[in-house]
Amino acid sequence: MTSDNAPLERIRKLLAKAEAHGVTPAEAEALTGKAAQLMARYGIDRALLAATRPETDQPADRLIVIPSPWAAVHAHLLCGIASAMRCRCILLNGAASGVHVHIFGYASDIERAEILYTSLLLQMHHALAATPTPDGTRSVRAWRRSWLLGFATAVTARVRAAEQNAAGQATTAPAGTRTQTAAVVLASREQVIARRAATAYPLTRKARVTYSGTGYRDGYTTGSRADIGTTRLTPRPRPSLR
Repeated sequence: MTSDNAPLERIRKLLAKAEAHGVTPAEAEALTGKAAQLMARYGIDRALLAATRPETDQPADRLIVIPSPWAAVHAHLLCGIASAMRCRCILLNGAASGVHVHIFGYASDIERAEILYTSLLLQMHHALAATPTPDGTRSVRAWRRSWLLGFATAVTARVRAAEQNAAGQATTAPAGTRTQTAAVVLASREQVIARRAATAYPLTRKARVTYSGTGYRDGYTTGSRADIGTTRLTPRPRPSLR
């Protein structure tokens, strides 16, 4: 998806700076934090605009293939971010080479989720590469996987907080402003997306990501500083979408 919207381009530039090699953790945190705030406000603005001009932002869906390695962890990150941005993710099992994620949401929200996911994926692996494995680690792969999951959990929480803060500010605006309708608009959009996902996948089950390594805490700490901004449903295998 592409957009020539000026706020979105500003967000992209902030995230690009945060992704660059040589950026300090403090600089990355400041850049990502600002990007997350702008991203959340942009989402509210698009939702409110679409309430009066539906043609500007329609319900959509996209199938994203996440290749191995670390496909399940990357899917966890993507679905966490997308869920925070009022999208629904369906994980399609059965692909040996990776994971298929079917995202349902309004077009602007899917676009926001993809932009942030791409940036955080780079930041996550840059940070992991710079983090030495502790001496005495019995399984390096298990430690790295737990580290990645800790990072993903932390950044997802931060993105969700930014989204909730933006929505809260919009719904508590002074009387007489259009933002009074934000709560109703956002609730309506979530219902629309929930129905579309349920229609496409009437039989689903919740999935849980587990880990055995000891790097979760370190990953979570790093994710808490990352330049930021899950309900996950796993359907029964759908051969047609593999």
